[in-house]
Amino acid sequence: MAEGSERPIKLLICDDHKLLTDSLAMVVTSEPDIVLVSDPVDDPAVAVDLVLERRPDVVLMDVGFTTSPMDGFEATRRIKEASPVTSVIIMTASQEESALVAGVEAGAAAFLTKTEAVEEVLAAVRGAADGEVLIDPRLLSRALHQVARDRESRRRAEVLLGQLTERELEVLQLLAQGKRNERIAQELFISQQTVQTHVRNILAKLQVHSKLEAVSFGVRHGAVHV
Repeated sequence: MAEGSERPIKLLICDDHKLLTDSLAMVVTSEPDIVLVSDPVDDPAVAVDLVLERRPDVVLMDVGFTTSPMDGFEATRRIKEASPVTSVIIMTASQEESALVAGVEAGAAAFLTKTEAVEEVLAAVRGAADGEVLIDPRLLSRALHQVARDRESRRRAEVLLGQLTERELEVLQLLAQGKRNERIAQELFISQQTVQTHVRNILAKLQVHSKLEAVSFGVRHGAVHV
């Protein structure tokens, strides 16, 4: 039952996998302590509106939707803003640590993979309705450390790339297109010696040892495109 009450737990399911939602809805109808506030929906924007209208205790929320530009993380944020007492359980086929962290940052109370048994899903719904946070702290700790490393890597890349001049970025972009120094000199109306100077400066500023490394670094961090 919902916390502090003998009434059934009010549940909303939001997922665009109809086979999954139909199966879950069928199971829920046989559970005396859980009731659906509506038929399952396949649009997170609709789910946000239904939360405002019907105030479910728990929302089972998918991550990616083909029916909407909004994802489950953004929907979770909006649901928690609109109804802080509603618990959101993220359901996803992804097991990436970044997805776990995104769910936690959005305010999710639990994180389930779509391979979980129905009994586990129902247990999560009941736990979330009782105010429990059902996320393995060890897994979350590892995920947070990985995200911290990724963010530090992006920050460092921004600093290094920020040192490049506009001309050096042009040269790096042309290198990414596979052009040799002679061709770059022709396109930019500069001498090959000047191109070589720009390349040396690029390598030094990005702290890499070859043109290939420089291009790989630039592409990986979105400074240039192939």
